[in-house]
Amino acid sequence: MSHSPQVTDSALHAPHSPFRAPLSRRNLLRQAACGFADVALLGLLGTEANAQSTPKILPTPLARKHPHFPPRAKRVIFLFLHGGVSHVDTFDPKPKLTEMDGKPVPFAKPKFNFAKTGNLLKSPWSFKKYGQSGIEVSDLFPEIGGCIDDICLIRSMNANMVAHGGACLQLHTGDGVFIRPSMGAWMLYGLGCENENLPGFISLSPSSYHGGAQMYGSAFLPATYQGTRVGDGNTPFKQAKMSNLAPAESDIALQKMQLDLLGKKNRKYLAETGFDARLEARIQAFELAFRMQMEAPKAMDISAETKETQGLYGIGTEPTDDFGRQCLLARRLSEQGVRFVQVSHSYPRSYWDSHGNLRGQHGANAKKVDKPIAGLLKDLKRRGLLDETLVIWGTEFGRTPAAQGKDGRDHHPHAFTMWMAGAGIKGGMTYGTTDEFGYFVTENKVHIHDLHATILHLLGLDHTKLTYRYSGRDFRLTDVAGNVAHGIIA
Repeated sequence: MSHSPQVTDSALHAPHSPFRAPLSRRNLLRQAACGFADVALLGLLGTEANAQSTPKILPTPLARKHPHFPPRAKRVIFLFLHGGVSHVDTFDPKPKLTEMDGKPVPFAKPKFNFAKTGNLLKSPWSFKKYGQSGIEVSDLFPEIGGCIDDICLIRSMNANMVAHGGACLQLHTGDGVFIRPSMGAWMLYGLGCENENLPGFISLSPSSYHGGAQMYGSAFLPATYQGTRVGDGNTPFKQAKMSNLAPAESDIALQKMQLDLLGKKNRKYLAETGFDARLEARIQAFELAFRMQMEAPKAMDISAETKETQGLYGIGTEPTDDFGRQCLLARRLSEQGVRFVQVSHSYPRSYWDSHGNLRGQHGANAKKVDKPIAGLLKDLKRRGLLDETLVIWGTEFGRTPAAQGKDGRDHHPHAFTMWMAGAGIKGGMTYGTTDEFGYFVTENKVHIHDLHATILHLLGLDHTKLTYRYSGRDFRLTDVAGNVAHGIIA
């Protein structure tokens, strides 16, 4: 609904007698010019209200909502590796690439590329079969390889963006150009929160670059659905905090009285001015913050975990301590009912963008995340949480099978690998294939829109029905595309 017509500051703040109500904007319209302006306003607002199809905000917009159909997953942990992890060096082995190392690419390279590349470059790592499924994983990820029977590798991912900014935004929001709500925001909008004392969407160590806050933002969805940031890519996670979070004051009753007074004033203002999504979100934020100060510090305190559990994630040793803390906190938050936890291994402290020194950069980064990620999967499984928690491992694009410079690889959105594990996923399988060099998808292509449609489906949401009316059209996470990849669903 549109805001009321603007009036001057002098009219809004004019002195008034103790026998007359304060002069609001609507009161001014009622009293001026015999009230004709108010009659006109009511007519305009009535017409707009009848035509308005944007979903109304519920009294408690984060209240739990019913999915479209029975879900396989209750919540999501999204592990995002920033910079572009090479698929041909991790989860998509290519013997032909090894055989033709140093030779020209025997077909036309993609016209849509980021920079010039040279001849073919074999992987400096060998691949080994793991688990009962016998799926091959490179020496970069031996710990994750040990969990492969719980994992579905999607080797046929495809995206439209070749630069980090657009690719990161497309992965997180479905669109690499325009400002759109993030995955987590859409899930909160569709499902609400499981725990009213914690945010429903938390982003751990998000990068300030290549999309920044848009990757956990709500865009045109009400601000209530945006993610809550803990730390950033610049800060060691041991020092990361939830902004403005402090333990509850000793006099809770007095604090509650202050909050009630503030809420009363805000709602009185809303009654005079009409619906305002930003103020509604602020009211909800104040009330959530009051509840959070008692529960959130406990949820974020990993010192409550046993030494054995911390060791499972590699906490207390290098180089796994930092990402291990993130993964363990993700499990704790999910256990407490946080709907969507985004865990980022992100720029500038960690970055997978190996235009050169592929062996050194990928090798160092893999050592930081391999054990923590495997520890997360094992911990969720032994606690009985993996059956209802969808774990997603992703990166914005892959890297070229051809060399960039002497020992690097360029950006490659045409074919790359992501994986899922947990609720509703067939473990111990691969889905989709690429050609013998890893350049193009040859079977079961999964576009980013298809990935998002599949994630929503596992949460019990039909991606074509989860819409929000904005600026004259219905928007959704998958825009006007997206097909569920039923082949990976158990």
